[in-house]
Amino acid sequence: MRAFYVCLSAFYRWILGLYPRRFRKAYADEMLLVFQMQLDSMPTLNLWRSLQIMWRELRPLPVLLIMAHLRERHVYMEYDVEIRQAESDPQQLEEIYQLARRSDQAGAFRNALIARYEAAPDNVLLAAWYYRLQNGAEDARKPARQTNWLIAVPLSIVTGLIFWALSDVENLQVLDLIPHLLLWWSPIAAMSALIFMAVTAGTQLTRAIALGASVFVATAYSILVAPAFGEAWAREQYLIVAAIHIPLLCWAALGVMAFGPRSSAADRFAFLIKSIEVAIVAGLYLLAGMAFGGITIGMFAALSIELPEALLRLIAAGGFGLIPVMAVATVYDPTVPPSAQDFDQGLSRFIATMMRLLLPLTLIVLVIYLLVIPFNFMAPFENRDVLMVYNAMLFAIVGLLVGATPIKGDDLSPKLQRVMRNGIIAVAGLAVLVSIYALAAVVHRTLEGELTLNRLTVIGWNAINIGILITLLVTQLRTDPDKWIGALQSVFSQATIAYLAWSVFLLVAPPILL
Repeated sequence: MRAFYVCLSAFYRWILGLYPRRFRKAYADEMLLVFQMQLDSMPTLNLWRSLQIMWRELRPLPVLLIMAHLRERHVYMEYDVEIRQAESDPQQLEEIYQLARRSDQAGAFRNALIARYEAAPDNVLLAAWYYRLQNGAEDARKPARQTNWLIAVPLSIVTGLIFWALSDVENLQVLDLIPHLLLWWSPIAAMSALIFMAVTAGTQLTRAIALGASVFVATAYSILVAPAFGEAWAREQYLIVAAIHIPLLCWAALGVMAFGPRSSAADRFAFLIKSIEVAIVAGLYLLAGMAFGGITIGMFAALSIELPEALLRLIAAGGFGLIPVMAVATVYDPTVPPSAQDFDQGLSRFIATMMRLLLPLTLIVLVIYLLVIPFNFMAPFENRDVLMVYNAMLFAIVGLLVGATPIKGDDLSPKLQRVMRNGIIAVAGLAVLVSIYALAAVVHRTLEGELTLNRLTVIGWNAINIGILITLLVTQLRTDPDKWIGALQSVFSQATIAYLAWSVFLLVAPPILL
């Protein structure tokens, strides 16, 4: 029992290390003492009571951490002192200014620098900064991006009408197993998005058509080879796997269109971030569309008017078809490469902040989950649904780590960079443990039964994601802390190749091998 409580205390002590130095110096010892007293008040080992104590302590942690670091940052931003210390160091002064801009304190920096310049007018560096700020050069904003709605809206309408034409899911089915719409929606949407990108950029229309045609060919291939599986359940399984992975091929086609056949790690990572933004914007459009459709149907129902099925399908499938191109047009600027996209304003900044705030919550959930696993160890070995949860969790964690990774080194202060790096390493390490446990369960079920396409798919994706996380850990531990962002972006950029290769394999190989 004592060893278990010592482990909990050590974990709580590590959590306290996430707080700023001044906060730890003032409160950490007292907080640790109170926590240990709560554990000592239990005469016998009580796992449930221990978890309740941990939850009570950890639940307000994200808010407390954010507030503590914000207070620390404001204390740190005594600009007159900082400027005085950096008045002969151009690089340090630039870093202080960039940090002030990210903290929305550029005005405070400007006032402090002008005051310091007036006190030391002979300082050449301060004079240069004085005229730089006085002339308002730093207040200039990037020109607003002109979204090509004249192309986006018609393409969205055409896509919606095609979705509507395929939405008779009872009659339009592949081998009487799954609806055609389930397989064709992503190639159709991708073709529209590719045309939008090509027309807006004014180049590479031939490449867009070729990429769109390639995903159409991949979809047609999956339909043509599906009868090679003898049993109906096997054909259905393959078609469902194809329906899941064809969107990944479409996403890859959009990526090739965005950065060309030869791409840098920076471009691929920037495209990953923009992909997350497009997905979130599409989700927001979908929620708005569902609300509009529900209100429309409800208004007619209130008048005892039942809308015909064709019109209901137009609202549902046609409305869904409007979303893909609109989401791309809202977020992505096809006239510039991915690495030159705007990541500093609006939704981009919100998503990055949201992902980083979710990082400590994910860490807490993983720690609690690892503590609970021994008490229900055989669940994934016996329950397929539990395995599905594990796999979804693994993809979610990889996506979270991608979204939390800074685009540029000056997006965060050095202190927050250290905290973020340690948090990413911790989450990746714990996710590897849970994922290996889940992979062992899948392999066990396969050895007891047989290798089905579903199990092959899960084993492959688990292995790839575990490989990504382990590579992340190894590179971060070997890389200079000053270069951790570039190393992390490189890992995720290379992971896109593995994702694409496995998706192609699952479409091409199963009809031959299974």
